[in-house]
Parts: sequence; structure tokens; C-alpha cells
Amino acid sequence: MTDPHTRHKELIAPLRAAMYDFDKQTMRAVLHDLCAPDVAFRLAFPFETTTGVDAYVDGAFAPLARAIPDMERRDHIVMAGPTPEGADWVGCGGYYSGTFTAPWLDIPPTGHIVHMRFHEFYRFEDGKIVEMQALWDIPEVMMQAGAWPMVPSLGREWHVPGPASCDGLVPGPYDATASSASCQHIIDMLEHLKKHPSQGGPEVMEMETFWHPKMMWYGPSGIGSGRGIAGFRNWHQIPFLNGMPDRGQYVDEIEYHFFGDGQYAAVTGWPDMYQTITHGGWLGLPPTHTRIEMRSLDFWRLENGLIRENWVLVDMLQMYDQIGVDVFARMREFNKVRAGFDPETGRAV
Repeated sequence: MTDPHTRHKELIAPLRAAMYDFDKQTMRAVLHDLCAPDVAFRLAFPFETTTGVDAYVDGAFAPLARAIPDMERRDHIVMAGPTPEGADWVGCGGYYSGTFTAPWLDIPPTGHIVHMRFHEFYRFEDGKIVEMQALWDIPEVMMQAGAWPMVPSLGREWHVPGPASCDGLVPGPYDATASSASCQHIIDMLEHLKKHPSQGGPEVMEMETFWHPKMMWYGPSGIGSGRGIAGFRNWHQIPFLNGMPDRGQYVDEIEYHFFGDGQYAAVTGWPDMYQTITHGGWLGLPPTHTRIEMRSLDFWRLENGLIRENWVLVDMLQMYDQIGVDVFARMREFNKVRAGFDPETGRAV
């Protein structure tokens, strides 16, 4: 008999196929078959949460498909497992890609191939999807269009790869022992990260205990990626902690949902972080002294007992929105002199 987590990955397969050779009506039919009637789709800013399959397909995917008419979905991670709280999740990570031929969210088209990274997490109950949490790396599309209006990233901006081991489509049967060990490794690592700076310097994080010396940290666009512990610390962790030293202090107000599948682990939460932008600010922003929530959907891959790769998506546009920065309005200022855009509004016409 197939275990539930392998079965859930099998149930997702027709949806992934419908989105590989993208067809809106096929996708709609598959989702209606897969989802509970009141399924909640929790999406990145500016889409936010919507209820029901039709609202999701028409509100989020139809405009994207019009902008990228030859769109296809490519998954490089598909994993599943239970959380300690008893919920069953499937996590998918990959790209939407195709030819960017028409404006989307007022991002100007390029006429060239475009890719947009996604992390999508599906929660199952009684064989039906009851909730999806999804982050799309919209700033990545802005960058490819030459229309990213915020500061340059400290880390490397590039086409983030899939797993170096090429085994991210994790097969069944579900290995509960290995999966639990992977998940616990991540939980222990995060507990050690939270010890700094209140309990000491960088040594209290014991990075070498948990991370491979050739680790890759694949951050969201707007932050960028880093290699090795030094790259992770220089291009993400140090600026992050300098700007928001109270991170990790509001754990009673959030919920983490960890699950593992073999050598992979994932975490989801909506939100899963609270912190305040203070001191020297963050990402070129001045200290706003505003407490913000952050949505982060993450994958980790372990190799020989250490974290070799970590894929991280954060809802960067939602973060900017909370501190009163309208990234889309600023982006439209870039578009005023582009063909096909209204010179007064920067919107597509």
C-alpha cells in the first residue's frame, strides 16, 4: 500500500503536467479535482489570499499566461512529509519560464526568455488540497526586464540552479527515519542561529556543525545568493542581523511547519518571522523602527549529514509594502519612456 506522502506527490503530478504544457482549462479542471471547495490560496504580494480554484486561476495565472503565452513549469524539488503538528504537506520548487511578450503587473516585456522562481507548498487533508502557500520571485522578473527600482543586491543575482545531486524529485516510499533526522538537523541549526547575538559572537551559532564548507545559499532576488559560510554571512546574515537584531524573539506569535523527505527538509509559515528594522537599516533602507512580518518558504538539502544547499524565498514586495514603499509605483516611474507605456502613469496601454 502506498504511504500517504508518496500518494500526495502522485496526486500533485497531474497538476505539474498540466502546468508544464500550460493549458488554463486543463489546469483548472485538475485543480477542481484536487482541491477542497473552500481551498485557500495564500500568494505573494500583490495577490495575497484568495479562496477557491477559479479565483486563483483567473486572478493569478491567467494574467501571467497572457504575458508569457508559451509558459511552462519546471519543478526541480518535489518532496512531502508530515509536520510535528500532524499536518501533511507537499513542497514544490522550480521555475515558470517562457517568452515574455506582454506586460505583467506593469513589468515591461523583453521579448526574450524569462524565468521566475517559485516555492509552492500544498497542505492535504483526506486526499484533498485545503491550503496552498506560494511565493513567486516577482523581483526576479523585474530585474530581467531592467526595471528593478530598488538598491542592488549584495549577493549574486543569477538563475538559481536546482539540486546539484539531481535528486530533488524525491521518490517513494517515504523514509520516516531519514526524513525525521533531516528535519531535526534543520531545527537544531536554526536554534543555534538564534543564539547570536544575545548569547555571544558568531561562534555560538556553530555554523560548521550544521553547514557544508561548500554550502550554497540561494536567496531571493533583492538579496541574492552566497557560497560558503563566509558568503552567507557577508551577503545576507550580517546585514540582516545588523538591521533587525530582534529577529527570533517573537516565536510565540508565529508557527513554523517543518517537514522532511529523505535528505530534504522544508519549512513553511504564513508568516514565519517577525522583526523590526532598526539600527543601520536594511537593503539600503533607513531604520523605520517598524515591526514587520516576513513570509519565507525554504528548502534544504543535506549531504553527508551537513547542509549543502538551501533555497530561500521571501516575500520581498510584501516587506517593502509594510514600511510604506510602493515598489510597483517606483517601477512605473522607470517605464514612462518605454514604448507601450503611458508616459504619465508608467502603466501598459
